[in-house]
Amino acid sequence: MTASKTDWPIFTTSVVALLAITGPLMVWPDAGDQFVARSYELLTSQLGVVYIWAGTAVIGFVLWLAIGRYGTVVLGQPGAPPRFSTASWVSMVFCAGVATGILYWGTVEWAHYYTGPPFGVEPRSPEAIEWAATYGMFHWGPTGWAFYCLPTLAIAHAYYVRGQPNLRVSSACHMVLGTQTTGVIGRIIDTLFIVGVLGAAGTSLGFGTPMIAAGVGRLFGVESSFGLQAGVVALCAVLFSASVYVGLERGIKRLSNINVALTKTLLLFVLLAGPTLFILKMSTNSVGLMFYEFLRMNTWTDPLADSRFIEDWTVFYWAWWVAIGPFMGIFVARISEGRTIRQVVFGMMGWGSLGCAVYYGVLGNYALHLELNGLLDVTGLVFNQGEPAAITAVIASLPAGNIVLGVFCLCSLVFLATTYDSAAYALAASASTGLAHDEEPERWHRMFWAFALALLPLALMRLGGLDPMRTASLLASVPLLGVFVVMAVSLVRALQADE
Repeated sequence: MTASKTDWPIFTTSVVALLAITGPLMVWPDAGDQFVARSYELLTSQLGVVYIWAGTAVIGFVLWLAIGRYGTVVLGQPGAPPRFSTASWVSMVFCAGVATGILYWGTVEWAHYYTGPPFGVEPRSPEAIEWAATYGMFHWGPTGWAFYCLPTLAIAHAYYVRGQPNLRVSSACHMVLGTQTTGVIGRIIDTLFIVGVLGAAGTSLGFGTPMIAAGVGRLFGVESSFGLQAGVVALCAVLFSASVYVGLERGIKRLSNINVALTKTLLLFVLLAGPTLFILKMSTNSVGLMFYEFLRMNTWTDPLADSRFIEDWTVFYWAWWVAIGPFMGIFVARISEGRTIRQVVFGMMGWGSLGCAVYYGVLGNYALHLELNGLLDVTGLVFNQGEPAAITAVIASLPAGNIVLGVFCLCSLVFLATTYDSAAYALAASASTGLAHDEEPERWHRMFWAFALALLPLALMRLGGLDPMRTASLLASVPLLGVFVVMAVSLVRALQADE
């Protein structure tokens, strides 16, 4: 494969923006912490309802595309077979899309809803238990994956069908931007995308790294310090830079397939070694409750009680999906050549939502069982020692706990790698001047972003707590909301022009 050239203006602007964000947070953490808190409070209180509207709109839009007359449009040359098998495609999409967050939140997110449930439900009541086991599946369900589908379809159609020369977010806006696709506005959009990915990546790595560090600390009897967390980040950077170095076929594809097999084994063990019947019954109940209440959950704004449940959880999640969406769009577009719009939409939303529901159903309900039966004070650990300590204790409580914890940490590490080598690939592609179908971004360029992605999470972990992670995603996603609208309009115009 030949190598494409680096777009130095976009590359330089993005690096400067990254340093401008991370530098002050590292040098003045106290002031940064205050700024983060004020920013999150202001944005969620003023823009929260916009994200609720966006979630409803995006799922309606992609379903309209898939079910309607455009569902059979092939993202590639007519008659060309898909580049990857369905199994490998699903593995890469899922591993890139969920990162280690699915292991982190899938295990303990219910604790926050159990003690602070939605809809004015009494905390720790039977009804709170049902919502606690359900709301995580909703936040990682069809609406979230729809935020991934829109940019994927817009970018893939522009690249494979309309012949746009670059695998970029700006290219997906070409029917609206016109000549400005490669002009100043197009460059601004691509820079916003890169900053958005850095913010969202910082959130995901900022959650996953302390969890891995806590597990490693427990296994080897050392304290989970910031130094240990920095070491885990460095290990992650080395691992996913190596994967990026060897490319899609030998790196990302193999890592994704390996990790899916590993996590399947882990989930099966937890299901069989844990309270199997309780897990199956609670999971079944949660799936039914989510589908029955889906419209209510998707449009609830908590207008009367103002409990901040929506701002702290649903708005945070939708912002996270929005910030990661364009990166996922570039990556999934790259691996989706030959698939139809309908296959991409139902493949991402269906398999993605199902996979996440399984993680929440098995890991979350195992931890919930420990809490309800007095076997482990999970909520006490979450609120007194933090989520990483609680997750580590939950996994270590299984038979052969240390072995299972080691496998859990390995799975978490590979999940981080598969997400961030995908992100590094997308960043390098977006900051390249051209990317033909048989080309990949320059190798040094991909490896640079693999290491650069580690800077922001280190700064966020230095601040500590959930708010910095939430704020990073929220700030990164705000300008991208407008980009989503432009991509949707551009895609529809392109589809209509091709009729």
